[in-house]
Amino acid sequence: MPRPEKVTEVEQLETRLRRAAGVILTDFRGLTVAEISALRGKLRGAGAEYRVVKNRLFGIASKALGIEGLGPYLEGPTAAAFASRDPVAAAKVIQEFIRQTRKLVVKGSVVAGRVYDETQTKTLAELPGRQELLARVVGGVAAPLAGLAVVLAGVPRKLVYALDQIRQQRSAA
Repeated sequence: MPRPEKVTEVEQLETRLRRAAGVILTDFRGLTVAEISALRGKLRGAGAEYRVVKNRLFGIASKALGIEGLGPYLEGPTAAAFASRDPVAAAKVIQEFIRQTRKLVVKGSVVAGRVYDETQTKTLAELPGRQELLARVVGGVAAPLAGLAVVLAGVPRKLVYALDQIRQQRSAA
């Protein structure tokens, strides 16, 4: 019979997993309390929450949501960064923190219900962020429209130039 506090913890993890756009699993061995606090602050700024999780309970919560394949990543001390909006932003913060401290280790991640290993998670950190991708899409849509506006404005402009040339020729004659 599971203890009520563990059932509650599993339910909370399920809720966090359900709400998260992505989760990045890390091994936090060697980090001081001050370093973990600094990382939490940076992740909070990126819309993510960094929490130490119990491997067995996290595994139970993930299986309840249909996320399979996390077993190899749930060994040793594990902390999870739950990204509420943009998992790329959280991955970038973690990668930058790793470059600075050389202590934190990425184990893997879960994005949109799919499990990714350490290498794929690092690749995720190299992707452009959500805002940049949206700007690229808007720019891609706006560029042809701007070109069309220039072409359509060119027709009346050339008509005005032609009429002006005719007027100049008639006034000269």
